[in-house]
Amino acid sequence: MPDNRPTRVLLMCAVDFTVRQFLLPLAAALKATGYDVTIACSRGPYFDEIRAAGFDIRENPISRSMNVLSHTGAILRTWKLLRREKFDVVHVHTPIAALVGRIAARLAGVRVKIYTAHGFYFHDEMSPGKRRFHVALERLGAACGDFLFTVSKEDEQAAQRLGIAQSGRVETIYNGVDLARFNPSNFDSAARDAIRQKLQIPAAAPVVGIVGRLVREKGFYELFDAMARIIPHIPEARLLIVGDVLPSDYDADKADMLAHIQRLGLTERTAFAGLVPDTAPYLAAMDVFALPSYREGMPVSLLEAMAMELPAVATNIRGCREEVVDGETGWLVPTRDAEQLGDRIQWLLQNREKARELGRSGRRRVEAQFDFVKVLQHQIDVYGRL
Repeated sequence: MPDNRPTRVLLMCAVDFTVRQFLLPLAAALKATGYDVTIACSRGPYFDEIRAAGFDIRENPISRSMNVLSHTGAILRTWKLLRREKFDVVHVHTPIAALVGRIAARLAGVRVKIYTAHGFYFHDEMSPGKRRFHVALERLGAACGDFLFTVSKEDEQAAQRLGIAQSGRVETIYNGVDLARFNPSNFDSAARDAIRQKLQIPAAAPVVGIVGRLVREKGFYELFDAMARIIPHIPEARLLIVGDVLPSDYDADKADMLAHIQRLGLTERTAFAGLVPDTAPYLAAMDVFALPSYREGMPVSLLEAMAMELPAVATNIRGCREEVVDGETGWLVPTRDAEQLGDRIQWLLQNREKARELGRSGRRRVEAQFDFVKVLQHQIDVYGRL
């Protein structure tokens, strides 16, 4: 910079959960490289924790409403923040915050405007009209931005095909996993049994697990129905759910999920761990990982499970099919298909040696493609080019 000061970067998203789950490693890596990093998001349960960890975090309320006109106040607040603080780079995340942030940054004259699309909101199961609307929002944001990171090759190709980004202004940078933290060798049988005892899961029970927000699009109902199909064949099987509802979730229906579990007779066979600060010990307590989502970007929970050598059953959708190699690291099944989901999970529970082999292959794939140290360095290298 002309005055030799550090390059000032604003990382911006809608909610502090996103910061905690996805952005802190990038923020730390940028700081270590010499960037002056600030974070802006709505205040939530993790806001003070992030500040206490040493990060400069500012409250910048942004709702997740799809009513674009309702965000004029957020655009104005963000514009004032950018003008006052004189950031050199604004790096936005999550669809609405990305639109608000890029419009404000364009108006404020910010030099570099970057957007990481953690999976475009539009997807194949949307109605044509709704899909066109969300593509139009992405094009509007792109007109105010400079560079796009996607987390999957499919999204990179879609961005160019749909006029959201031009060649040379978009690059795929996969989500990464801390391979030292998510390593099965860190957890012996005593650690595994301790988690199971805490959740009242029998030590010898086969455990199917999922990590995710309790929202319909994660495929919970199909997973519940799949478990109901499995229980007659493996009555000792249990389901472990790690996650809960966030205040910002718009399609959460936990009460209905609990009622559905009860109707299926699964209440005593389902354990809820809730939101936990570290999922690795809970993954260590599982035997099979399932992610039957309808829509994903590049699911980190699936990568973390694979790093823990868990065989995975996931839906054949964007993101999941770039992580899971069907028949080599786990299985891919159609969306909303409880029968195939149940059949694949049951096969893994009944073929334990083959399941372990798939799990080991999954770990090797994460080591080769999704090591977060390499992912962060790749991202910082791109920063240096812009």
